[in-house]
Amino acid sequence: MKKLHFSSIAEHHSALGIRLPEHPLLDVIRISSAAINQELTCQSDISLSNDFYVISLKKITSGEIYYGRTQYDCSSGTMIFTAPRQEMHSSGVKIDSTAISLIIHEDFIQGHPIKDRLRKYRFFDYSTHEALHLSPNEEDQINALLSAIETETQNNRDEFTKELILSQVDTILRYADRFYHRQFLLRKENNTATVERFEQVFETLLENHEGIPEIDTIATALNMTSRYLSDSLKAETGKTAKENIHLKLMDIAKDRLLASNDSVATIAYQMGFEYPQYFARLFKKKVGMTPTEYRQRH
Repeated sequence: MKKLHFSSIAEHHSALGIRLPEHPLLDVIRISSAAINQELTCQSDISLSNDFYVISLKKITSGEIYYGRTQYDCSSGTMIFTAPRQEMHSSGVKIDSTAISLIIHEDFIQGHPIKDRLRKYRFFDYSTHEALHLSPNEEDQINALLSAIETETQNNRDEFTKELILSQVDTILRYADRFYHRQFLLRKENNTATVERFEQVFETLLENHEGIPEIDTIATALNMTSRYLSDSLKAETGKTAKENIHLKLMDIAKDRLLASNDSVATIAYQMGFEYPQYFARLFKKKVGMTPTEYRQRH
């Protein structure tokens, strides 16, 4: 299967034939099935991923969407969520009328408290593979919030813009949490995705100051072999266990660089790196700039 990854919203829009975003790190788009590049969105042999959180309101009338390895059930739901670096592919998807999507690049929320809340909401996980059901009134509420964000992005770019947008995003997430609990509260999920359990164990080990978690240590905590863990992560995310560890480390490093005034060396030691130089080299390799440059730019 051919895999395509989009690092910027502009790159994503250009590939799908959508107009370029007003803001480089955030956009609200309204599209129909006929208005986007069908070669990318409707071929089952193309897998798409990106560096964005996406919240969409859409009614899928036909076709199939796969989120990771699992088919996403859109038969009666209308609210769909995806998170950074999670793979999706689809086949023959048709949308009833026009879909509206909020796209948030992960850099837009680095260092902001809303990022921690985003990561805790279950409806962004691979293990949740069903669109949320909304009543017509609830759809109107979410549409109104998305329209307010769209207006703020296009017309009122000043020092208040980001906080006003994120306050409305937070409201959308709280509504979504209500819809999620209503829909899934009485259900038991048969399986928890390996990547979700992997991330939980990784964060626990790192918070316990046990150094950078090793693949063997994580596998043992999950009661599986290192080979099985790596194969499972590769199947679900398209990346090896080592690559997933590096992604998690960089994600946490970005937050700490923006949320504190600690030196780069201090952050490196806090995260279990024995040598700050190795942390700086790994950060530049994965992010494309040094930790200091990232802090200054954001």
